[in-house]
Amino acid sequence: MAKEYIDFETLKYLLYDVHQLEEVLQGDRFADHDKESLDMFLDSVKEFSDRELFPYIKEMDEQPAYHKDGKVIVHKQVEVMMKKGGEMGLISGTFDYDAGGLQLPMMIYTASAFIQDAANNHLPGYAGLTLGAAELIVHFGNKELNNTYVPHMLSGQWGGTMCLTEPQAGSSLSDVVTKATPTDNGYYKILGQKIFISGGDHQYADNFVHLVLARIEGAPAGTKGISLFVVPKKRPDNNGNLTPNDVTTVADFQKLGQRGYCTTHLGFGDAGDCQGWLVGEPHQGLKYMFLMMNGARIAVGRGAAAIATAAYQASLQYAKERPQGRKLTSDGKKNPEQGQTLIINHPDVRRMLLLQKVVAEGSLSLVLLASRYLDLKDTLEDKAEKEKYELLLELIIPMVKTYPSEMGSEAVSNGVQVLGGYGFCSDFILQQYLRDIRIFPIYEGTTGIQSQDLLGRKLLMGNGKALELLTAEIMQTIQSASKYDDLRGYAAKLGEKLKLAQKVIGFLVGYAQKGDYERFLSDATPFMEFFSTITMSWVWLDIAAHAKNALVTAQKNHSEDFYESKIHAMKFFFKYELPKTNGLAEILMDEEVLTIAGEKEVFN
Repeated sequence: MAKEYIDFETLKYLLYDVHQLEEVLQGDRFADHDKESLDMFLDSVKEFSDRELFPYIKEMDEQPAYHKDGKVIVHKQVEVMMKKGGEMGLISGTFDYDAGGLQLPMMIYTASAFIQDAANNHLPGYAGLTLGAAELIVHFGNKELNNTYVPHMLSGQWGGTMCLTEPQAGSSLSDVVTKATPTDNGYYKILGQKIFISGGDHQYADNFVHLVLARIEGAPAGTKGISLFVVPKKRPDNNGNLTPNDVTTVADFQKLGQRGYCTTHLGFGDAGDCQGWLVGEPHQGLKYMFLMMNGARIAVGRGAAAIATAAYQASLQYAKERPQGRKLTSDGKKNPEQGQTLIINHPDVRRMLLLQKVVAEGSLSLVLLASRYLDLKDTLEDKAEKEKYELLLELIIPMVKTYPSEMGSEAVSNGVQVLGGYGFCSDFILQQYLRDIRIFPIYEGTTGIQSQDLLGRKLLMGNGKALELLTAEIMQTIQSASKYDDLRGYAAKLGEKLKLAQKVIGFLVGYAQKGDYERFLSDATPFMEFFSTITMSWVWLDIAAHAKNALVTAQKNHSEDFYESKIHAMKFFFKYELPKTNGLAEILMDEEVLTIAGEKEVFN
């Protein structure tokens, strides 16, 4: 295994220099925090991850969670994650002081969770889902639900889950059939099944608080008739005693990757005695769940970026230590008498490592940018500024979830390739990272769903205002980079790609204007790749412009080599990734239709 799993210096550079965390700290909500205290927090998370997470990642893969006698058995480090996570504020960090939280900026929570994800991506989800479930109760639940459940969840004593998916519905939440029947006692009787419930049961929590989407009898059809319920595995009485609540752990899914992170099949009400409590108003469940979804999708992008980062560090270390072959001499031949060279000196290995670097570091920067928008949206007083950051966040969220997941998988695959045959063997961790990251394009809405969201909803949001705002942000970076002679050409290339994007969007929107929505959205996934690649070129130009500014002004917090490496990575992205948008644009503006179902069957 690699000696290191993240580049802590790059994380702090992106946090403080590129994304200006200290500007966010000016908000009243974060008045008690400063750079020094937050650095101490991140240092403590890194030390905890070094000691309690990273050493167990291979072991958790080799000893996966399993179902036995109606229970799920998980690795002993899950207990450490939950209890220590509760003590350190890793669950409660972003919550208000009144709720028992630390009022941390989302940017710092994201950075701290990124460290944990990179150390061992099988563990932080147990705490993260508990956080998400508690957040729903805090925002939308009544005082009694808050008092009964939230303190136990934030301490890590009780776990929390999100229960959306059902066997017959999959991602189509309009087809949810779990039933909620009202009673005269203030609760509802719950009946149904939920599948793919991450962290849904294990031996290291005294209770589980399931946030369940269900349909009250007589509710409207489709998503408008879905309500949200707190359904505990054990229901507490007024004295704090816990009684079984007719929630059954039917099975645990055995998976390709993330084998230490249990994924359960839950049954509710098989014996007719499952009680659930309504959160907020009836028929508003999906709206409540989706108000929390931005945080969940940032978390998926963050987790994928973290795995890509850990894989990059592992393959980089291997390339620096593995001698093989010889460098070409000036006449294009190899000298057999010359000693072997390290594989990091071979151009093709360097190309694969640089791809990993630009995907991993670029993805982290994108995730931190989304977290910054979330912080500003929630803390700024000015209404127009709040709306600006809300629209920017909504527009980039599908890309924040998708680009690190899809390109992270490709980057880790390149990491396997760097190791050659060893990359395919279980002695080395690259094959595990490849299996672990493969779930991320599926989590929290598949790539296809995110792509339709980006093209069909977010791009045209506010009559195109969100897109105007993002374009303005990109133009600002182009202007900043254009001040420097050696960045000006790259800034001009990005400007040309913005014009290409405008052309592609205009072509596709033409179908929507004619009412041909199936054709409009049929190539949403290639559009996601196209638009994400342009967005990531902006992210990298911004990183490089900050690096160049530090070099020119001599206001350096890092070494000259550090800054030069960021500029080099940007140049790599612009040479090897950005030109792919030309081919994607050709696909997107081709009028031939090949994927829409017609009268003739094409699959034989």
